[in-house]
Amino acid sequence: MRTALIPAVLLASASLWGASGPQLVTMPGKSPLVTFRFVFLTGSASDPAGKEGAAALTAAMMAEAGTRDMTYKQIVDALFPMAASVSRQVDKEMITFSGTTHVDNLQAYYKIFRDMLLSPGWRKEDFERLRDDAVNYLKVTLRGNNDEELGKEVLYTRIYAGHPYGHENTGTIASLQKMTIADLQAFYRANFTRSNLIIGLAGGYPDSFPKQVVSDFSKLPAGPPKAVRLPEPRPPKGVRVTIVEKDTRSVAYSIGFPISVKRGDPDYPALLVAQSYLGQHRMSGGLLFERMRQARGLNYGDYAYIEYFPRGMFQFEPDPNLARRQQIFQIWIRPVEPANAHFALRLALYQLDKFIKEGISEEDFERTRTFLTKYVNLLMKTKNAELGYAIDSRFYGIGDYATYVKTSLAKLTREDVNRAIRKHLRTTDLDIVAVAKDAAGLKKQLVSGEPSPVTYVSPKPKEILEEDKIVERWKIDVRPEAVTIIPVEQVF
Repeated sequence: MRTALIPAVLLASASLWGASGPQLVTMPGKSPLVTFRFVFLTGSASDPAGKEGAAALTAAMMAEAGTRDMTYKQIVDALFPMAASVSRQVDKEMITFSGTTHVDNLQAYYKIFRDMLLSPGWRKEDFERLRDDAVNYLKVTLRGNNDEELGKEVLYTRIYAGHPYGHENTGTIASLQKMTIADLQAFYRANFTRSNLIIGLAGGYPDSFPKQVVSDFSKLPAGPPKAVRLPEPRPPKGVRVTIVEKDTRSVAYSIGFPISVKRGDPDYPALLVAQSYLGQHRMSGGLLFERMRQARGLNYGDYAYIEYFPRGMFQFEPDPNLARRQQIFQIWIRPVEPANAHFALRLALYQLDKFIKEGISEEDFERTRTFLTKYVNLLMKTKNAELGYAIDSRFYGIGDYATYVKTSLAKLTREDVNRAIRKHLRTTDLDIVAVAKDAAGLKKQLVSGEPSPVTYVSPKPKEILEEDKIVERWKIDVRPEAVTIIPVEQVF
């Protein structure tokens, strides 16, 4: 199933996916459940200028609205007795529609699913409902209710400013409010093509079924969308800070910078080990978690990432089909009491700097490598996820992901990891995003360079207190002009 890598400057390449399409990934089995994943190689990176959110709203009109022959209510009523549904996911370079049904309902379910993707209804009432949902997501859910995702998404918009990745996938409030059905129809015609489609099927479907699905979706237009070129993001010179001012009780940090490593690259396995050792998502064994939460009780979670990981507040493992040609290294810290916010930021960067200089020990390397060799199996604990990872592997050109990771880890050495750490990680030329109530006060602390002693509610060991004396004076070179304060109402 190995395919050539995606060219560095193209979003979807006819040479990669084939001029006719669609591509097919199958996992036949004996399960009475049949799983679908339709992945279109397009996304918010293809949003036209001034129409940010076109990809996401088009996908919503396909998955959560009526078809040419059925209203949305009729679709919901028809799917209810099947205990089935259709889900959508929109990212920069992939739009995914997925669902599962019992084989007894296969043809009835597939007919509805097929028509949702091939014959959207484009009804005004659906459009207005879904557009309002998108605006409310940005205004209420993201701005108001989820500091974790808010900080992460603002970090991406800062790192990729002026870049096709440079806006939240849902779009902007201003562009959504001006969006029309005609805009979405134009996006659909240009981007939802058969050469731009990967069809994934898994489960106990009849032998003839894949041919039927490919035949149906071959009715899509043939041509690929206009190629989207991705310039290299330009990191700041020094430390750039964005403070989102919001009435919130704690401070949330997202810290990051672009990296040139993705799945299939030589240093990916090494950075996977480094990231896991620093802070595996929602797990307590990472260095940052141990030094910040367990040893000091500063906050709830401290994790690191080398791939985009949205919705982390609600899940332990990342979703598949978020494949990107460009990634960032990111550290997430939250929630921190405002009195200790400056110290917590210093501690995170101090630990990262120490990690870069000292590297990983042989014992920690072996422990982390063993953990990842087993953990990769959890990523594909469902057939739906396994199918998604198989499609991602086609995107990256690496073959089966679990095999790729295990084989790569088996060959990896501690020195490979330490070399990759020194090459790709840093504590300079990076972006810091903070979500905080007293933005002016936090800015004053950051640019002053004054010591930031930490306050504890319980006694700490001598070793911790001695390290604190170093950390509270650890230099973060932040110039006043490199700090931007944005009221939360102005975000997105």
